[in-house]
Amino acid sequence: MADSVTAPASYGTQADALLRKNLTFQKRNVKTNIRLISVPIFLVLFIKAIEILGNAMTYKEFKCGCKCIDVNGTGTCKDVCGVEYSSPIQAESCEVREPYQWPPVVQIPKPQSSAVKTDFITYPNLPDESCRKSGSCPVIVLVTGGAEGFIDKRETTDSETFPDHILATTSPAESTSFLDPAFFSSNTTLYRVLPKCPEKYENQSTIEGFTIEVKCREELNLWRNSPSEINEELYKGYTKGNPEKKGNEILTAYDFLNTDGKRFNVSIWYNSTIKDPNKGERLIRVPPLVNMVSHSYINQLSGSSSIFDFIKEMPKHGSMKITEISGEAGPILFSWVILQLFPVAFVALVYEKQQNLRIMMKMHGLKDGPYWTITYAYFLIISSLYMFGFVAFGSFLGLKFFLRNAFSIQFVFYFVYINLQIACAFLLAGFFSDVKTATVVGYMLVFSSGLLGSFFFSGFLTGLVISEVWIILMELYPGFSLFRGLFEFGEYSKIGLYTGEKGGMKWENLNDPENGIKEALIIMFVEWIVVLLVAFYLDQLNSSGKSPLFFLEKSRKKQTLSTMNLLEKKDSGVCLEMEKEDVAEEREKAEQLVAQSTAGYPIVVDNLKKVYPGIDGNLDKYAVRGLSLAVPEGECLGMLGPNGAGKTSFISMMIGLTKPSSGVAFVDGLNINAEMDKVYTVMGVCPQHDLLWDTLTGREHLLFYGRLKNLKGKVLHQAVEDSLKSLNLYNGGVADKQAGRYSGGMKRRLSVAISLIGNPRVVYLDEPSTGLDPASRDTLWTVVKNARKGRAIILTTHSMEEADYLCDRLGIFVDGSLQCIGNSTELKARYGGSYVLAVTTSSDNEVEVENMVTRLCPNAKRVYHLSGTQKFELPKHEVKIADVFQLVENAKNNFPIYAWGMADTTLEDVFIKVASTAQSFNEA
Repeated sequence: MADSVTAPASYGTQADALLRKNLTFQKRNVKTNIRLISVPIFLVLFIKAIEILGNAMTYKEFKCGCKCIDVNGTGTCKDVCGVEYSSPIQAESCEVREPYQWPPVVQIPKPQSSAVKTDFITYPNLPDESCRKSGSCPVIVLVTGGAEGFIDKRETTDSETFPDHILATTSPAESTSFLDPAFFSSNTTLYRVLPKCPEKYENQSTIEGFTIEVKCREELNLWRNSPSEINEELYKGYTKGNPEKKGNEILTAYDFLNTDGKRFNVSIWYNSTIKDPNKGERLIRVPPLVNMVSHSYINQLSGSSSIFDFIKEMPKHGSMKITEISGEAGPILFSWVILQLFPVAFVALVYEKQQNLRIMMKMHGLKDGPYWTITYAYFLIISSLYMFGFVAFGSFLGLKFFLRNAFSIQFVFYFVYINLQIACAFLLAGFFSDVKTATVVGYMLVFSSGLLGSFFFSGFLTGLVISEVWIILMELYPGFSLFRGLFEFGEYSKIGLYTGEKGGMKWENLNDPENGIKEALIIMFVEWIVVLLVAFYLDQLNSSGKSPLFFLEKSRKKQTLSTMNLLEKKDSGVCLEMEKEDVAEEREKAEQLVAQSTAGYPIVVDNLKKVYPGIDGNLDKYAVRGLSLAVPEGECLGMLGPNGAGKTSFISMMIGLTKPSSGVAFVDGLNINAEMDKVYTVMGVCPQHDLLWDTLTGREHLLFYGRLKNLKGKVLHQAVEDSLKSLNLYNGGVADKQAGRYSGGMKRRLSVAISLIGNPRVVYLDEPSTGLDPASRDTLWTVVKNARKGRAIILTTHSMEEADYLCDRLGIFVDGSLQCIGNSTELKARYGGSYVLAVTTSSDNEVEVENMVTRLCPNAKRVYHLSGTQKFELPKHEVKIADVFQLVENAKNNFPIYAWGMADTTLEDVFIKVASTAQSFNEA
């Protein structure tokens, strides 16, 4: 390791270190990446396979029909294709240069559902219900108004409403008129509607090559007094009908109230509305109804007629109807593909938070700027490559969803959305700290967004009447914005699919009034910026512990003791009158250094407190009570204490995991309350629990943290090599083994090496030797002992042997306060001023032993007694070692002594004595 202290790493250096670490981490997760990329590939392959299979199975069904026709009577037939040889489904794919001329057809009720007199419709001029059984019910036309002559006002009239050239049918119209089912369907009968049908009416018509039988249906025009009567009759007939649900149908109704010889203004009721589940509601066969009344009006005025000659569709290209699942199911399927990137980023961020890896990097100098830049760019690159592969592979397989829409529009849309998605991952990660919970929530959002978009949001885009404002409000949810864009891509990809037109979305289409992708892009872009800023703000509050108005605060200078600090001491939980002399001296030294200069003392702590507020009426919990310390350069200070004494709480405040309740501390002259970001650049930490990436090797860990400490080139690699060798992590390929495969002892040694890399000015070692075997522990001790030069080290441990060997001074903590401080020899002399005499005899001679020790030292105190073995504390100033030896030798002549020994006070004895005394005092 290098001997000189390095300067803080620059922004670029830290960014480079994090990028290298992320790329290495990504390289180690090849299987995970393959699984991630395979999802859209398999989905696209699945969609393409279904399309190919579906088209192969339905090719003949959808292909324009053909018939082999004899050519010039030679006996050789030739396939001729066209709508006339096709089924209704096949006809859709046929080329039609000259559309057929179909006579106008009006749709009339079937005889069994024509209007009749019922218990709820009691007009006397309606036919009796018995006509339904014989099939002789007339076609009912209702008329009202004052224009006599247009339609006769008699209750039963012989006047003819229908012009002779208009035919009628009971079959509903299809979506195309190239082959009207009224003329070519075998199940359809055409009618002429006359005032009176002759007894025998047989008529055949040849229309566009079709020979069709025409029958007769009688027409009955019925007068009503007002439009309200017509409405009531139509309503009752529609809502109640007959028990067989066939309705009480009326062909049409005319209101001539506003019509006279100078003005033609007629209201027409019609029953020609059907519901198509795919295309919503549409109107059919209405024009003949209009022609009927206009025919009567013109005939009345001029004696001539308006002839509705024929109906003809527009010509069309031939197009094979193919299965295009990507256009229909693309919005829900592709939204799932894109949304699955969200849990990837979201869970990765929560994992770093759960494992405290983010704070570990921060404690070793990584600033927020490089972290956010590289982490964001890292996710953006992964997402961009993912989306590029998705679109490229879909285009390669020929999915029209990708090929028809302009790639530039797709790029802009997907780029904006994946940025918004990453920003949302950063935002939500601030509210979660458990990977399992984050994973469940992430994938719930993925699938619920797709399902809600498909079954709820799409309804507002395809037909349900809703204000555009509400749609925009719903698109504020990113999942709906994504679905809206995919929906528009799908709709535009279907344009021209069956007509031969080019179709697809182009930039000029963004101005189409029904195209909502422009609004979705604006919403996503604005949300991206806002969410990113909010996520960064919350991160500053949570991870950096800043105040809510940190952006308004100026950098605070080093604080000095004030009157407030002195008042805080009175309420610190420390009884100043009972404070030990060594603790009081340490406090005075810390106060003096804070007031003057902390030069030469990398760690200065003055009256530092940590209080956890009481819950449910309990008292506040003092974890640290007004601690004051001054640790000079080159010293290792050991912190001893029972569990819950406050050692870890103190370390947590010093390394920035928690904020002090009050007090001040300086690390290399930097205030931890105001300059923690700078403090991170001069300290190293070995936490109580190993914070490592399982897939990175020991060498890669040290390279990463070395770069954060501004080590470069040969200096970096030499420092890493020295660290690995010094802690016995070099031989046997251990250095290049993934940390997840390390034993517990190897992880501890790696954590210590990380804390010392880059020669930080201050090092915190929280129980560094836990779980080490004796040989590894001895190696670790040697490294720590040699590392004291040029830095201050604070070490916590439960091993008295470790503390005695490594620490220049020791401080014993009890109930959050410092009870004593000094080197090992001073503490033993101060708190252990006695010898310990142990004597083992038979149970019968225990009293003789006790009397013998009392005669030698009246102030002796028995501290242990069990089955003939007794231990006594002998004040050093009252006895001589020679007297003890002489006493035991004389006693052997009087009774048997099986074993005896005399020892000086150990550090463990001092610890137990100080801890028990302090706890007894606090309990009292």
